[in-house]
Amino acid sequence: MKSVKVSVMALCAMCMLASCNSKNATEQSSDAMIVEEVQPRVKLASVAVQDVDQLQVYAATVVSDIKNNIAPAAPSRIEKILVEVGDNVTKGQKLVQMDESSLKQLRLQISNMEVEFNRIDELYKVGGVSKAEWDNMKLQLEVNKTSYNNLLENTQLLSPIDGVVTARNYDDGDLYAGQAVLVVQKIAPVKLTINVSEKYFARIKKGNKVMIEADAYPGEQFEGTVSLVYPTIDPMTHTFPVEVSVANKDKKIRPGMFARATVNLGTEQHVVVPDVAIVKRAGSGERFVYVYRDGKVWFQPVQLGQRLGDKYELLSGVENNAQIVVAGQAHLSDGIEVIVEK
Repeated sequence: MKSVKVSVMALCAMCMLASCNSKNATEQSSDAMIVEEVQPRVKLASVAVQDVDQLQVYAATVVSDIKNNIAPAAPSRIEKILVEVGDNVTKGQKLVQMDESSLKQLRLQISNMEVEFNRIDELYKVGGVSKAEWDNMKLQLEVNKTSYNNLLENTQLLSPIDGVVTARNYDDGDLYAGQAVLVVQKIAPVKLTINVSEKYFARIKKGNKVMIEADAYPGEQFEGTVSLVYPTIDPMTHTFPVEVSVANKDKKIRPGMFARATVNLGTEQHVVVPDVAIVKRAGSGERFVYVYRDGKVWFQPVQLGQRLGDKYELLSGVENNAQIVVAGQAHLSDGIEVIVEK
């Protein structure tokens, strides 16, 4: 009987020991699962150096290729203005008729002088007047004719270019007082002046193609050409002016419009990364990515270049063939171990 009791007690002890071992194993397994679950899961992407077109965008205001102020050389009354703002004009077209009173007086004076010169010329041929008198009369007549031509130019104001009238500052009958009567601008072509960083001085050449976009025509592009590169650098801004000419054959682009000029400054090799890899640090404008090495991720600040569709050009921060995190950044910190998902 005593032997049976000992056996029962031994059996109970063994069961209790087995139960404890099972409980410890379960707890260890649970702990292992918890440890595994707190490790963030991430997805990676390998990045590489690529040739990237160096596109720089500059804002500018469109100006006319040529701008002419139409005005007489001396104060006079405006008899009639023959065009209106918005009218297209051609070179040599009469735009304004000024008062002709002075012109008429000078024309009459020249007519009288011509009669007198013809009389003296006949006398000179027969020895009736001296060579000096003949020369003096001829000189006076030529001076008056020159004055007449000059006055005629300032009485009939002509357009010096093909263009469009963009301003009118007087009405018929007004006395010209110094401000231009009309403004005529040539709008085919038009031009823009952009200020380019001095580091690109050797890359900008006359004839380089430039793409132009105007706010007035969303989604539409116009082709321009570098027409002038200024030879000096502004010591204050460290930029140099560049003029871009746009043919504007359809005359859609107008002076005063706001536009953006995109210049291709050649290609450079830079690492390109998916845009989803870029993380912005809260409270600052700093951007960074997480770089994966040996089972851990590391915080790496980067300098962004151009946006290339769903990717970014990196000017610095990430080496060629690096592996970076593209998903799961929300729970990461510098140097933390991660689980990589395929």
